[in-house]
Amino acid sequence: MPDGSISRVALVTGGAGALGAATGLRLARAGSRVVLVDVDGDGAERAAERITAQTSLPVIGRKADVTAEADVERLIAEIAAEHGRLDQLVNAAGRNARGGFAEMREDWDQVVAVNLWGPALLCHAAADLMGRHGGAIVNIGSRTWLSGGPAAYAASKAGLVGLTRALAVELGPRGITVNAVAPSMVITPFTRRDRSDAEFAAIVERHEAMSAVPGLASAEDVANAVAFLASPEARFITGEVLHVAGGAQLAPRP
Repeated sequence: MPDGSISRVALVTGGAGALGAATGLRLARAGSRVVLVDVDGDGAERAAERITAQTSLPVIGRKADVTAEADVERLIAEIAAEHGRLDQLVNAAGRNARGGFAEMREDWDQVVAVNLWGPALLCHAAADLMGRHGGAIVNIGSRTWLSGGPAAYAASKAGLVGLTRALAVELGPRGITVNAVAPSMVITPFTRRDRSDAEFAAIVERHEAMSAVPGLASAEDVANAVAFLASPEARFITGEVLHVAGGAQLAPRP
């Protein structure tokens, strides 16, 4: 049965990853009942257990494939049955393909499915439940929507900005804000995957040179931006893209 004492309920996809887990922790500390979701269900449960150990707050880990409509509908139905509400939806699940344009066809469908179709499915399934009390949707984009990058990834993140703006207009009358957070390089297992130490060090150096602010963003920096846009303090902000990029979204430094 829904718990009438709950003030806010948050659903974070990609919950087994660094950005999703950091966002779950930040929202839990802000007072939300957090549900972490990932196709890696065991990873989501471990992340939930870590947050609970750090905060003594109940965090739930669930397995779901955000590209599978049946999984998404089941997930939203479970949240409705257990909590009776959904106030914050963070679409943090992501997939990348690092090949050039000539090699993109092999990975195109999978990248676009996770990065664009998944958020669309979640927003569609959650809209009625969120509309009961109003709420906030935050989509995790990327600076590559402006700068370019691997074709499938950059295109999916640019599409996510378009989806964010379209849904901000459509869902605004129902009391739902829709915004995006676009990080630059963040050092995580996701960005290190399949790269040698030398290759990754060169990438880090290049991104540090682009930033107007020394260093790189952390997962916590991204989570703080998400938490703001998902909070009541941002109730009149919608359709925006908040770059967590140290100024790198403006132009590479000379």
